This record gives sequence, C-alpha cells and structure tokens, in this order.
Amino acid sequence: MNELKKRFPEGFLWGGATAANQIEGGYLEGGKGLNTPDVLPGGKVRLQVLKDIGFDFELHPEKYTYPNHEAIDFYNRYKEDIALFAEMGFKVFRLSISWSRIFPKGNETVPNEEGLAFYDSVFDELHKYNIEPVVTISHYETPLYLVKEYGGWRSRELVAFFERYVTVLFNRYKHKVKYWMTFNEINSGLEMPINGLGFAIQEENDRYQPTFQAFHHQFVASARAVQLCHEIIPDAQIGCMIVYLPTYAGDCNPENVLYALKEEQLFNYFCGDVQVRGEYPTFIKRYWREHGIKLETQEGDLELIKENTVDYIAFSYYMSRTEKKDKTDKDVISGNIIGGIKNPFLKASEWGWEIDPIGLQISLNQLYDRYKKPLFIVENGLGAIDKVEEDGTINDDYRIDYLREHIKAMGEAIEDGVELIGYTPWGCIDLISASTGEMSKRYGFIYVDKHDDGSGILERKKKKSFFWYKNVIATNGEKL
Repeated sequence: MNELKKRFPEGFLWGGATAANQIEGGYLEGGKGLNTPDVLPGGKVRLQVLKDIGFDFELHPEKYTYPNHEAIDFYNRYKEDIALFAEMGFKVFRLSISWSRIFPKGNETVPNEEGLAFYDSVFDELHKYNIEPVVTISHYETPLYLVKEYGGWRSRELVAFFERYVTVLFNRYKHKVKYWMTFNEINSGLEMPINGLGFAIQEENDRYQPTFQAFHHQFVASARAVQLCHEIIPDAQIGCMIVYLPTYAGDCNPENVLYALKEEQLFNYFCGDVQVRGEYPTFIKRYWREHGIKLETQEGDLELIKENTVDYIAFSYYMSRTEKKDKTDKDVISGNIIGGIKNPFLKASEWGWEIDPIGLQISLNQLYDRYKKPLFIVENGLGAIDKVEEDGTINDDYRIDYLREHIKAMGEAIEDGVELIGYTPWGCIDLISASTGEMSKRYGFIYVDKHDDGSGILERKKKKSFFWYKNVIATNGEKL
C-alpha cells in the first residue's frame, strides 16, 4: 500500500490568478490590437451576449460600457500590484499574455516588440521577488481581426497563426517562464464559444458542427504548442486548463444517474481526454453520430495529439452541478453558468453560484483517478460585494470562510493520495468579471477603487483576507 502524502508538500505553489483582459487595461496602448473581450459590454448584459446567437463583435458605445478597456490598469501599475503579491508571500502568479499585444491582428509575421517588452518587464518584476510566473497563452481572447476575417477557431488557418505566436513566446521567455498553459477553460467553448473559440453561433441548428471543428483546431494547436515548448524549453512544464464541475444526479433514479454521467463526460472529460490521454474518447463518437457531426482532420493531426500530451492538468473549480433528465424551467437555477438544478444541500453566493467545498475534494479525486497526472487548481474564489468601512478596512470574512473550507478540501484530497502541486485563487486582486463585466463582483485579497459606473481612482487597499492568506502561505496551509 502506498504511503499517503503529507498534507501540503514542501514547495507547494501558493499564489493568485488573473487574466490580461480583466486586469491590464491599456487596450490601445503599446501597439496592442483589439481582441474579443474589447468588444464585450459591461454589466449583466454581458452574460446574455455571450449566450446570444449572432453577436456582431462590434463596439456600440451608445448602448454599452466597456470596462475591460481600462480594467484596473495593471498595464501601468503592475509594479505596485506585484509588490503587494510579494507581501502576501506568493510563490507563483498566474497571468495571461494578450495575443493581440504580441500580434495585433493575429496573422502578422513580425511580432510587436513593445508588447513583448511589456511582459519582459512584468516577468522581471516578478522574479525580483522570487515569484514564478504561470502563464496562460490564450485566456478567453482572440485577436478581433482573426474573428472577423477568418471566423475565429472555425478556421484551420488559426493553427499556423497560433504556432507562430507560441514560438515567439517560448523563444523570448524561455529563461523567465517555467509554467505554461495553452487555452484557458477550453471546455467552456461548449457553452460560450465567443470566449474561447472566437466566434458566435449564427443559427441554433448549426451549433454543433462549427463548435467541434473549432475544438479540433485548438487541440492540434495545443499539441503543437506542447511539442514546441518541450523542444525550446526542455525544463518547462506545460499543461491544459479546463473548467471542472463534479456532476451529481438529482436523485438515485438510474435515468438521472445516466443523464448526469453523460453530461459530466461531455463537459468535464471530453477536452481533458484529448489533451491528457492524447485521443478522442469513445463516448464522443456516439455524440457526434447523434448530432450529425463530421470532423475534418488532416494527415498527422491525430498522431500529433497522441504524441504531445500535457505535463499537468490545471483547472478551475467554483461550483458543482446537479442534473436530472426531465427538468422544467422552474427546476433550472440561473446562477450556475452551466445550469443544472438546485441542490438543496448547498448555499449560494450573491451571484447564485452554489458553494460546495466537498465538491473540490471529489473533483481532485476524480481527475487524479482518471489521469494520474499532477493537478494544479488555478482558479477558485468567491465573487462578492465588499464594503469599505469608514476607517478604510474591508472585513471580508465570508471570503476567508469560503477559501478556508476549499483549502481544507485540498488537504483532504492530498491525504487521499492526490498529487496537487499548487493553488492560485481567482482574482487575487479585484478585476473585471469575465461573465458579467462587473467590478462589483469582487474576488480579490486587494480592493481596487473602481466601480461599475466607471468611477474610482484605482487606489489599492488590503482586505482582511489579504492578511489571512499571507499567514496561510507562511505556514504552508497549516494555519487556516
């Protein structure tokens, strides 16, 4: 019998996570081109836009605001922010590179030097404090030119453009970045292709074919990125990144258990199986038959995918999902992004996201049992409304409670034998919400004085959770 691992091993990667389009701002500075988040409106209308049919990818300033354009101005304030991360004791900082900062249109042959130099400066600043960058190569953004001229990832041509992009990144930053991920929450394209796949569904009855064809192109691009990373930076680690929601059956009716299983296979395991096991799973082939999907592949695609699997599995965990086969509109809960029915055993956040720490232990066990590769939780957190008291303090005990219970669940999974290498809570500094385009949905240990109406002076303030998380890191998770 294998000896159980000690809880939170030495060298565990504590830190925090962000994305370029949600923190940087400077959307036209430094030669950057427009990308998909630049045309997504702020406010709760964003979620509707993400799920609507026929989104036009145009700016409509007469109707909408665009908070990502300024975000929290990390582009100009990164030194201040990194100093705060260092004060908390971060070992790693997860960030993404904006593709359109490096190739403004996406299809150029020569990269934008000003964009490359910006990330050089960010990485140098992180290393000054002995913080390792964990870099997502594409985090919910595609250069807008590639969307409009090529149809996003529906086009095979994006594979070559992405290969050029990652080749530049690996050669430029090979001495500065050890941890890479290819596509953020790649499986979310099943629900919101605008974010990850760079196109909008034009007709509901034409949803399946372009979505799975775009996935194939991303799988090929990801495998090529893995191959290039291993060639150019042999000591680096490169992973995939998925959204993971353990899926419970609403009751023990076998029909509901089978329905929940099929939902979980499609959403949780389809993309992981391709990127980790190196092949399309058997269950997806029946799904394709039933939806009339005929995948177009080129010679060598499947071999490339098979031979270039990822080194680790990164994933986001915010909630679980409960399902049953025959559900009515009244059964479906609106808060959980992926839907499902109400779980009577769980409470929910102010945005309706069900809170399930035990589900994280379940998720870690399920993923490790299936893949036997190192796991990295690169997103987890509580979006909430924070109040600044008259004395300037922000007492976010609710966030501390949320994170404490999830860290306990991580510890239990490690005791179960799961190989967990790190934890970067989402939105370690307040940022623009990806799903709702709001600042009021705050995740951070650091408060940013920016509001949904665009007001605020961008001042940074330490929340109560800042000092709590600092102690968690200092004690390697022993003091919660």
